[in-house]
Amino acid sequence: MSHAVPQTKAARQALIRTLIDVSAVESQTQLAVLLEERGIHATQATLSRDLDEIGAVKVRNADGRLTYATQAILESMEDTGARLNRLCAELLHSAAGSANLTVLRTPAGAAQFLAMAIDTHDDPDVLGTVAGDDTILVIAADPLGGERLAQKFLDRASGL
Repeated sequence: MSHAVPQTKAARQALIRTLIDVSAVESQTQLAVLLEERGIHATQATLSRDLDEIGAVKVRNADGRLTYATQAILESMEDTGARLNRLCAELLHSAAGSANLTVLRTPAGAAQFLAMAIDTHDDPDVLGTVAGDDTILVIAADPLGGERLAQKFLDRASGL
């Protein structure tokens, strides 16, 4: 089955974004099948890298199932405050503060996604973030605001 999709990384990633945005893609295996149906073969390692590069993350959909979502679809679904609250509830494992620093812990691979949501929210209490794989360093605007900011993220996670 031949489609007019060129076999380039950019074209493959664009198709992956589209498939994620229009389908409830629950696994890399399911994504591979959807791509194969469109004439594109990709290994699990390639799909994993592509999903990471396009910023796809697993989120719980309305049916309670974990599906992939992209930043674009998440942003279109909710405002930045609501999105940050939801992501804190889903991704935040712990928060601790000291001086003007807050350290947030997430599942492996989720830190950069949560940090992007924090940076996008434009909170005057936050100067910025630095994200690794499962840890985010949040710099508070207040020289002694680290602990208060940690509590603020914990409150967001618990729906307060």
